Amino acid sequence: HVFFAESLDTFLADLQRARPTFFFSVPRLWVKFQQGVFAKMPAKKLDRLMAIPILGGIVKKKILKQLGLDSVRFAGTGAAPLPPEVMSWYRRLGLELLEGYGMTEQFAYATSSMPGKSRIGYVGSATPCTEVKLSDTGEVLTRGPAHMQCYFKEPEKTRETMTDDGWLRTGDLGEFDNEGRLKIVGRAKEQFKSSKGKYVAPAPIEGKLAAFTRIEACMVTGVSFPQPFALAMLPLGQWDALKAPDARKAFTDDLSAHLKSVNAQLDPHERLDFIAVVPEQWSVEAGFVTPTLKIKRNVVEKHYAAYFETWSKARKDVIWHEA
Repeated sequence: HVFFAESLDTFLADLQRARPTFFFSVPRLWVKFQQGVFAKMPAKKLDRLMAIPILGGIVKKKILKQLGLDSVRFAGTGAAPLPPEVMSWYRRLGLELLEGYGMTEQFAYATSSMPGKSRIGYVGSATPCTEVKLSDTGEVLTRGPAHMQCYFKEPEKTRETMTDDGWLRTGDLGEFDNEGRLKIVGRAKEQFKSSKGKYVAPAPIEGKLAAFTRIEACMVTGVSFPQPFALAMLPLGQWDALKAPDARKAFTDDLSAHLKSVNAQLDPHERLDFIAVVPEQWSVEAGFVTPTLKIKRNVVEKHYAAYFETWSKARKDVIWHEA
């Protein structure tokens, strides 16, 4: 059977009704599911319960049932990176999320992970009849029968994207492990240069930031600034919930500690100067994200650009942007 969600508001109820055996979703929804669980039970308490041999198994099954995922045999994720910590959490529940990689020009058919052979942080190996390799600069190139032949009536764009021998330039940067699994390490066009002349790839940094499950989405930017910085969006309703001074201070302290932990893993030129927490919801309707919930970087940057200088001069780890 094939089920359709009536709306975003009824999505979880629709999922519980459908009890899918095959479920594919974008990272933002996998994170929202996890946040929904943590809203009912703090993460640390849940971790302790799941560590208890018999009780842990019961708790895990109950969580999957409440999410409508207790019958899933194949669970997939794609369209954007999923934080490794989130992937590991689902594995603890007994749900092996399989990452895949592709784009419209390839019919979304380039690489996929196989059950029992997946590796967290990697998007799998080349799909049947598809070739995947890296250029001299580390760009992911793909070729196969499912690929487009050209952009309709756009020969110049086609020449920029396709090589003479049929390889598609994806614009993504990657690396392989010794078993041929691909890892996407950034996007060439998303890299930006700081005022120090150093290039910063935002995606890997965003992946580390996203391990802080109390933020729903984040974006790293900082073109022409000495150091990069991040913007963070809270789950719906959390901005108002964190207006109380004590709640906001506790959240700020936790996020500041996470920022320090992330920066300790980065090269000096990649270390984030601050995180700005914003009140707006980056929704499809507001134009901040695509229908697959990918952040439109240029839109977000344009919306907040007037505040970048002020934030930078504030010299705080965490800044609350009062619109």
